[in-house]
Amino acid sequence: MINRIGIIGGSGLYSITDGMDLEEKTVTTPYGDSVDLSLFRVDDKDVVFIPRHKSGHKIPPHMINYRSNIFALKELGVNQIIATNAVGSLRENISPDSLVLPDDFIDFTCRRDKTFFDNEVVHTDFTQPYCNRLRDIISKNGKLIKGGVHVCTEGPRFETGAEIKMFQILGGDIVGMTGLPEAVLAKEKMMCYSSLCVVTNYSTPLSEDRLTMEEVLEMMEVKKEEIIKIILNSIEDMPIDYDCDCLNRTM
Repeated sequence: MINRIGIIGGSGLYSITDGMDLEEKTVTTPYGDSVDLSLFRVDDKDVVFIPRHKSGHKIPPHMINYRSNIFALKELGVNQIIATNAVGSLRENISPDSLVLPDDFIDFTCRRDKTFFDNEVVHTDFTQPYCNRLRDIISKNGKLIKGGVHVCTEGPRFETGAEIKMFQILGGDIVGMTGLPEAVLAKEKMMCYSSLCVVTNYSTPLSEDRLTMEEVLEMMEVKKEEIIKIILNSIEDMPIDYDCDCLNRTM
């Protein structure tokens, strides 16, 4: 059985394969879209890369077909996923340019297809929303904040000051627009999934500066080389044969 590693690149990370031999592949899915992916090898391991927004950042967060992306990765034999997400900080002690491995989330998205189980009753356990085994591996390969609550909003607009205050009261630490339902769908497919969040800015009202997408992409460009190094080193440390709680779900 093929057991590949998947990488989902977020804003500003549209490729990690400079100089590598690639096989381009398109997977047709039953969810309305076909998905373009790149296959390559790292340390004798098969890796599949997908840019979440497509190259050139063409798809806004609320229009991404998350089900098609996860389905395509599973179809190609991916069972472990590292995803990158650009986020804003909700806490003064989490500064821009920090890297965070969240261990929980709060879902404020509203229009997205959030499950593969529309036609059957399946209740997936989310006591541990992210794969702790993968988080342990990634945390050893860089200077990261291990733990935090990722608040995911619908987008594409940035959040209001009142919304940020609400997220803080609820216990959120970082806020972004792309973490969900991706993490949910991966767990439904019994795939190990960890998010590597790049803090690009302080959220309103922690920052009085006007928030722009350019600011987000500029920080991602600064951190890009470090992020790719963490991902590639983590892939080298990821076993192909493993046992994990993510391989089971509660129905």
